Amino acid sequence: MRQLAIAAASGVLLMLPAITGVSHAAATAPPDYVYSEPLAKSDAEMRKVAEYWKPERLKDADNNSPATPGTKVSTPSSSPSTSAGSLINNSAAKRRAPRDIAPAAPAKGGVAKTIGKVYFQQGGREFWCSASAVAAKNRSLVATAGHCAWDPRLGKSANWVFVPNPGKDGDAPDGVYVGSTLYMHEDWAAIGDYDYDYAFISVHRGFRWTTENGKAVMKDVGRLADNVGGLGLTVGKKTGNQVSAFGYPAGAQPDNSHPFDGRTLKTCDGKTKRTVNPTRNLQWGVLLTGCDFSAGASGGPWMLGYKPSTGLGYLNGINSLTWNLDAVGKYDAVSSPYFAATTFEVYDHAANDSIT
Repeated sequence: MRQLAIAAASGVLLMLPAITGVSHAAATAPPDYVYSEPLAKSDAEMRKVAEYWKPERLKDADNNSPATPGTKVSTPSSSPSTSAGSLINNSAAKRRAPRDIAPAAPAKGGVAKTIGKVYFQQGGREFWCSASAVAAKNRSLVATAGHCAWDPRLGKSANWVFVPNPGKDGDAPDGVYVGSTLYMHEDWAAIGDYDYDYAFISVHRGFRWTTENGKAVMKDVGRLADNVGGLGLTVGKKTGNQVSAFGYPAGAQPDNSHPFDGRTLKTCDGKTKRTVNPTRNLQWGVLLTGCDFSAGASGGPWMLGYKPSTGLGYLNGINSLTWNLDAVGKYDAVSSPYFAATTFEVYDHAANDSIT
């Protein structure tokens, strides 16, 4: 039997039967709502999260924490079960037509370094995922998997930060960026529908820890895209396109081997095809075969038109589910939700968020 596994499950991977052959067009049209949730809006909240993730804790997280959490689907409901967030009415009169968003180079020039890791807590445990900086009006936007910021049972992740281009031993050469507001599709927030397993998070200005007079001090380093650049965004593309997927895999393979260390950026290239899995409400899945990513790669970007010379391309997916199609020793495919007009709506609200 062909099987799939949650790309981010910690410990034992949850195995599910895989089914292929359903067209994107056969899926039900998505609802007209975007869901937003505050993470650390005020300066005081931002500093509290920053204090949590000092270099030693980041180092320990890489060495000791499980990678991405496995998310179980909750009982369906009409809206997320939280009073802190809000549903944004995205009626046809208010929606903006999807358009390509151009990549943004770093303000200082040079090759962009948009890909990194997000660190956070869910259920009192520490985890990390892969993620990327995305071009936006606020120049302060991160894209990752929905399950790397929100659990439908537990709600939002706590102490959420993004570290682009992470170094070893807790180093953050391009800064640490605390999450301000989380934006996602309501069907991920409410029921864990893997057709919407993506999230865009606005972030505060970055900082580095320095030592002054024997004390650890936060030094402001500016806005995310100014420092590392931002990927473009394109939606509504057909399958059969050549893409490059990136991530920081760390978890075990089905045969319990550990070929990845979680500290080295890995990539897979190939042409996309369609796939579905009704058990995970995945009707619009996009599959990339020949990719052995494991836990930790979740949330890493899929790029169209990637140019190594600039480090930029167009975001057109994220690592969501890892597959073991032939049910043998190693994973052999990874899938993303289909980036459609609704994805642009989520992005558009996040990209225009005014960071406090």
